[in-house]
Amino acid sequence: MTIPAEKRRWLMVAVIFVAIVFNYVDRQIVSILKPTLKETFSLGDDGYAFIVNMFTVCYAAMYPLAGWLVDRFGAGKVMLYGVIAWSLACIGGGVSRTVGQFAFFRGLLGMAEPTNFPAQLKVVSVWFPGKLRATANSLCVAGSSIGAIIAPPLVAWLALTFDWHMVFFVCGALGLVIAVLWALVYRSPPEHIRAETGASGSSTNRGFTWAQLWTTRSLWGILLIRFISDPVWYFCLFWLPGYLQEESGLTLAQVGMFGWIPFLVADLGGVGTSAWSDRLVRRGMQPLRARKVMLTATAVFGPLCVLTPYVPNAGSTLVLFAIIAAMCISWLFTVSVVVAEAFPIKNVASVLGIAGGFGALGAVLFNYVVGQLMGTLGADKIFMAMALLHPIAAVILWTMIRPERPAITAQMDLEPRE
Repeated sequence: MTIPAEKRRWLMVAVIFVAIVFNYVDRQIVSILKPTLKETFSLGDDGYAFIVNMFTVCYAAMYPLAGWLVDRFGAGKVMLYGVIAWSLACIGGGVSRTVGQFAFFRGLLGMAEPTNFPAQLKVVSVWFPGKLRATANSLCVAGSSIGAIIAPPLVAWLALTFDWHMVFFVCGALGLVIAVLWALVYRSPPEHIRAETGASGSSTNRGFTWAQLWTTRSLWGILLIRFISDPVWYFCLFWLPGYLQEESGLTLAQVGMFGWIPFLVADLGGVGTSAWSDRLVRRGMQPLRARKVMLTATAVFGPLCVLTPYVPNAGSTLVLFAIIAAMCISWLFTVSVVVAEAFPIKNVASVLGIAGGFGALGAVLFNYVVGQLMGTLGADKIFMAMALLHPIAAVILWTMIRPERPAITAQMDLEPRE
């Protein structure tokens, strides 16, 4: 049975969403099973850090290359092979018997997982017009927070019911099922969809070379935005649970019961603000301007970070960080759409890959600074710095981001068509 293109694109969104959910589950397995793995492999904290860094370094290094691969070979193939590779890497972690083997498969996981996000953005760019693009993108990427929510109970249940090896086997097998679904669902868009999204004719062949991309003002703007704004979200991921225990007085069990709330609110907020920006486009606003207006409106909530050390209880902290997390996710979701609006379709995956690497670098540096200075400067100074990051990113958004088109485009339009 032939599936109409308008329905097929939403099926692709659904498969991408599930893929991103398990993308995040797979990467979180190690942190959830940390005590078990340290005991199994006789690791100290330095050995555990080595395993984590194997994933992180490979992930950050592969992100820009993954974007180039998507632009060069297409989203369908790169995402298919990427999902297969990270699923096999996950299974490899389950069969590992030495720390060297385990670290190797975590590095392979780090190399395979970045293929997902550039491929996802490419699919959204060529299958969805501006009036639907931000909504479709947010529904895809919402899988990241959902993965963060379901990973702890899923991993804990599998490990306690069976053993830690089974966690890797089950998650890897689910990844292979997702790969099959993707192979069945993905197709290149038909011509009427390409015309709707602006990807028809020879326009998909027009773009910057890799070297030319680095001469565009908007690329540097995107890199600065991700470098500055991503650390706030990473703080929510890696520091909030500990802060709730150390400063707000919650027990570990209470963090497990309530710590997921900001991430659920973040997903709902990210999808809602994306839908709002699409609504602005449907009302006649130019797409890139609509994204800028929405992101600026959410950045207004950034200064609320300053209040964190002064709220009276853990409940207030959760509410405050739910708002901050929703702002962060809105930026993470829609900055990808800004890339699609500002750059030729041929380059969107490459730009996102480069930006993802810079965002990870910013988070690594910020986390290092927080770890070194939280006790020295005090939490209030850290939160004061965080309060400024998204407003600064909004200024960069308006001053540096614009539609970027190769100089040869106008000349190519004058050339005869064969």
